[in-house]
Amino acid sequence: MNGNRILFDEHGRLRSGLRFAFFALTFFFALALSGSLAWLAAFLLAGRSAEATNHLLAGPVGLIVQSVIMLTSATLLGWFCGRIFENLPFRALGWDLRPGWWRDLLRGSALGAASLFLAVIIAWLAGSVRFAANHSSSSANVLRTLLLTLVTFILAAAAEEATFRGYPLQTLLRSLPVWIAIVPSSLAFALVHLANPHAAPGFTLINTFLAGVWLSVAYLRARNLWFPLGAHWAWNWTQGAVLGLPVSGITRLTESSLLRTQEVGPDWLTGGAYGIEGGFACTLALIASTIVLARPSRLTRSQGEISAR
Repeated sequence: MNGNRILFDEHGRLRSGLRFAFFALTFFFALALSGSLAWLAAFLLAGRSAEATNHLLAGPVGLIVQSVIMLTSATLLGWFCGRIFENLPFRALGWDLRPGWWRDLLRGSALGAASLFLAVIIAWLAGSVRFAANHSSSSANVLRTLLLTLVTFILAAAAEEATFRGYPLQTLLRSLPVWIAIVPSSLAFALVHLANPHAAPGFTLINTFLAGVWLSVAYLRARNLWFPLGAHWAWNWTQGAVLGLPVSGITRLTESSLLRTQEVGPDWLTGGAYGIEGGFACTLALIASTIVLARPSRLTRSQGEISAR
């Protein structure tokens, strides 16, 4: 009896922490399996050359493939967990095309771009960044970069939103106070980014965790994934394709950006080779943007949500 109370709540549902753990473990297994199959397929297409395969997967095509795999795995597994553990329909994940979904996407996009610009402006006011036109790339290459990264960053952001603000966050929100429920997925979001190139000690973990909190609050404002998706992709696209800054340490996708932003200040402020996300200017911008979003009346559980502990 006591064992059952530890595993299940008074409604007979598996407790939220165990639901979270089940999703995480199953997701990583599915991702590893799908990723291995994708690498094998790319290996065969690349003429059975491991070097050519790795080169292919390191570019935009590889990121798109990885994002599609991640998005599909997180969405299907999130639907499956919601169905078997909490008897929830697919629309509970937040991807349904309910009235106004596109307005949430546009508003989120405006928020993401504005928040990124705020971080850069803070660094600029401190005399730590300079802007210049990109004269080293042709107009055709700049346009191609803007359009290709538009697709790439939307898919990558959708994959991460489904993974971190999808079922794992939502199932904890149905049983825990908001500011406790958002910690596990935000911390996981931060830890994953530590593997990125030029990760800045301290600030990478802190700022990516704050970004996870910011995007979680964005989800809570709209109760769908379209709003945080907009904020996420627009932040990355503005940062990389428009301003020419590294996106979490990655530069290979935006070599022909619209502008060239040169960092001339201390790394602790600008983020250095990791990009603005690795500096204190980003910390201030994320805190400010989260405060604007975090209206207490909008962050309480809606009456229609189930109570599943």
